[in-house]
Amino acid sequence: MGAGESADDFAATENSQWYRKFMDHCPSGQISLYEFKTILGLHGMNPQANTYIERVFHTFDKNQDGFIDFLEFIAAINLVIRGKIDQKLKWYFKLYDADGNGCIDKKELISIFTAIQAINGHSDMSAEDFTNMVFQKIDVNNDGELTLEEFINGVEGDEGLMELITKNFDLSNVLKVIQNGRRHSI
Repeated sequence: MGAGESADDFAATENSQWYRKFMDHCPSGQISLYEFKTILGLHGMNPQANTYIERVFHTFDKNQDGFIDFLEFIAAINLVIRGKIDQKLKWYFKLYDADGNGCIDKKELISIFTAIQAINGHSDMSAEDFTNMVFQKIDVNNDGELTLEEFINGVEGDEGLMELITKNFDLSNVLKVIQNGRRHSI
């Protein structure tokens, strides 16, 4: 930042740049699920990957109107770029908790990990092995479900698991696609 330029000035400039990029992609001021998939080049995915992309979209769509508007988009960017780890973990938890019951079970985690493998390519670990490892490490009461508290405390308390989760579930690649203006044909 230059002399006399405050952090607020910098954030306003950065938000202005994101606004231009957002409006270049979506002149209507809103991104539909179809446009979201198009911008990211994610049409024609297998059912698990498609479900994951839809969950990411709906998690960003805070008011559940079927669109991501600019404010929701900026909130997502701030989470991905500047969010503290506990904020990101809360967001991941919400994403993984497919049925919204406040707990992640093995089936939900297997489903999400399978979908991410389909999008990012296969990892060194199967979805079942990954899920079993996560539950073995952080399911404190061994009830087969992870509460938000178990999830956050467990991941924050295990450096290897933290690295694995942040690497596999990082959304910064989504922002890079949008930031670089790469739009796939419809």
